[in-house]
Amino acid sequence: MQLGRRSLLLAAAAGTATATTAVPAAAEPRTGPLVIGHRGAAGWRPEHTAASYTYAVQTGADWIEPDLVPTKDHVLVVRHENEISQTTDVARHPEFAGRRTTKTVDGRSVTGWFTEDFTLAELKTLRAVERLPQVRNRNTVFDGREEVMTFQEVVDLARKLSKRHGRTIAVFPETKHPTYFRSIGLPLEPKLAAAIRRGRLGPRECVVQSFEPTSLKRMTGLGVPLWQALGTSGGPYDLASSGDPTTYRDMMTPAGLARIAEYADWIGPDKSSLAGTSLLADAHAAGLRVGPYTFRAENQFLPAEFRRGTGNTDFGDAFAEYALYYRMGVDAVVTDFPDLAVIARRG
Repeated sequence: MQLGRRSLLLAAAAGTATATTAVPAAAEPRTGPLVIGHRGAAGWRPEHTAASYTYAVQTGADWIEPDLVPTKDHVLVVRHENEISQTTDVARHPEFAGRRTTKTVDGRSVTGWFTEDFTLAELKTLRAVERLPQVRNRNTVFDGREEVMTFQEVVDLARKLSKRHGRTIAVFPETKHPTYFRSIGLPLEPKLAAAIRRGRLGPRECVVQSFEPTSLKRMTGLGVPLWQALGTSGGPYDLASSGDPTTYRDMMTPAGLARIAEYADWIGPDKSSLAGTSLLADAHAAGLRVGPYTFRAENQFLPAEFRRGTGNTDFGDAFAEYALYYRMGVDAVVTDFPDLAVIARRG
């Protein structure tokens, strides 16, 4: 029975992909929360690749999420972090061996290779790999097939997919470590704002997110919604580094939510922050929409009651978890498995 549940989830996902080939996802009007493909369809393809974003949209995602970091020549590229040893094959390139270094990013010591030490042309010689090979070994079959994308390439792909599927696919960029990048002369916000203006991206085509309020406030006036992401501990690095003791917990109080509503349209809390709390109701009362993160299918990412089988990487009852949050009344879900979220949304 446990094996059957895993097979059911895998078959459902594969079946969705087949169905969308014959009948585009656009043919089915959306009812219920938005489904946001977290770095594309990161559960099925190496994240932040054209294949990951394309698969997400093919299987019904409404938005796709690129994390933004800069190159040495100040081009915005999409990677989970600026340290790229886990998401590219950079360690296999002897010509870049000398660039391995240690830096302090947001107060943490990090060792590896960093996007800000490479030009775009150099990054384009690298290839993407699965970030969690011990969890998603099946995805390693795609290692080495995809190049690092620029943000502009993601925008162009979203528009191409929108046309193909007959529905608007929004890009959902996140500014990563914006205070750090500002400190080294590679600010993210001017480049992102210029891309939004140049592409004439409207509120249905782009939503900007960040964990740092200062970064979001630099993006006001562009005519696109803003999304305040919220962590589970500590506080935003921009506030902490300036001596402001405000924590994410403070930001999730009614008073904190009212302050967020002065500059943002959404909050994105960890899904655990909604369990047994009034956060969802309080945010809605403040006029904010709510999109929790990150929904995944593997046992190690699921609450105990939804785990099935014995292994951490076995698939649990992801459908039950989606159903729970859909009943709560969330406005969106951020997920590594957008196909499963879409199936669950159908009921």
